[in-house]
Amino acid sequence: MSQDLNKLYHCSYNIQYHLVACTKYRRKCITQPMLKKLDEIFRDILFKWDGELLEFNGEADHVHLFIAVNPKVQPSKLVNNLKTVSSRLIRKEYAEHLNQVYRGKPIFWSRSYCIISCGGAPISVLKQYIQQQAQIE
Repeated sequence: MSQDLNKLYHCSYNIQYHLVACTKYRRKCITQPMLKKLDEIFRDILFKWDGELLEFNGEADHVHLFIAVNPKVQPSKLVNNLKTVSSRLIRKEYAEHLNQVYRGKPIFWSRSYCIISCGGAPISVLKQYIQQQAQIE
C-alpha cells in the first residue's frame, strides 16, 4: 500500500476532503463567471491555509471542492473561512445580480455543508491491510 505523503517536522500525512456548499435557500444564482471567480477565491484561501484545491466545479445552486489540507487544520474552521471570505468577495463583485436574488440581504451560502474525508486506498483495502498485519505472539 503506497501513496504520496506530505511531511511536517513530526508527521507524514495525506488528508483530502470533498466539500459541498449550497447557496442560501438553494437559489440558482451561481453564474459561470461567478464559478470561475469562486475557483480563484478558494485557491487563494487554501494556499493561505497551507492547503490546495485539487478539483473544483459546481452548478447554479451548489459547488464541489476536492481539497488537500495538513493535520494542523480544523475542518470546521477551514470551511467557515472558505464560506465567509468567498461570500463577502462574491457579494461585493456580483452585488447587482445577487441583490436581485436575495433582495439586498447580505447572504450567499447556506449555513449547512457536507464534508467527506477521501483519498488514498478504498476502505475495503484499508480493512484488509489492517486485518493481514502479523499477529503478536
